[in-house]
Amino acid sequence: MGSTWQCLVAAVICAGAAAPAAQAQAPPAPPAGARYVVTYIEVSPTAAVEGARLVRQFRDDSRAERGNLRAEALQRIGQSHQFVLEYVWADQDAAEAHATAAGSVQFRDKLKALENAPIDERVHSALSVGALTAGAKGSVVTVVTHVDVVPPQRESAGAMIKQLADDSRKDDGNLRFEALTQISRQNHFTLVEMWRNRRAADAHTMAAHTRAFRDKLLPSSGSLYDERFYLLMN
Repeated sequence: MGSTWQCLVAAVICAGAAAPAAQAQAPPAPPAGARYVVTYIEVSPTAAVEGARLVRQFRDDSRAERGNLRAEALQRIGQSHQFVLEYVWADQDAAEAHATAAGSVQFRDKLKALENAPIDERVHSALSVGALTAGAKGSVVTVVTHVDVVPPQRESAGAMIKQLADDSRKDDGNLRFEALTQISRQNHFTLVEMWRNRRAADAHTMAAHTRAFRDKLLPSSGSLYDERFYLLMN
């Protein structure tokens, strides 16, 4: 009896020790055909509060749609009337269904009375994205950068951008670094970075590998390196 009881106790202890390891699973990788949609929204400065309310509500509603893997809303630092909606959809069909859904049509109609400029929506495939992580909270800073290169340099620039993403995920304070290729214009790229705070984001911009990337990219650039800083909207 004593031996049996000791075995049972040992089994319970082992099971308890194994439980945390089972819970600490790595985040899933995105599906091969996932679509990353980055939507830029600008309302009039006097409508920033109402614009933020509509953007939050639309983000929340979108999370319940079929094929949605992530939906986040960002508000630009220093220009609170500018927003970004960043989605990940399981495939092109899910992204297209969202774009034409009744809720999307209603959202765009409501924004028309507030907007300073038309909604600018860009659909991407993944170039280098890492695991599919959810948004963090608190003082997280998100950086969204549009990179435009001349068409003949598309492949070489893509390789440089991919290397930047791979290197930057190792930087202190990095929570996410996604490099995306625009579907309709393969020489246009979007970088979506998430940092623990502004200090970490600024340190990344000064890192040797980031400065080396900017030096190499400049001869291929088709426009200014458009880097914008946002806060994640909770």
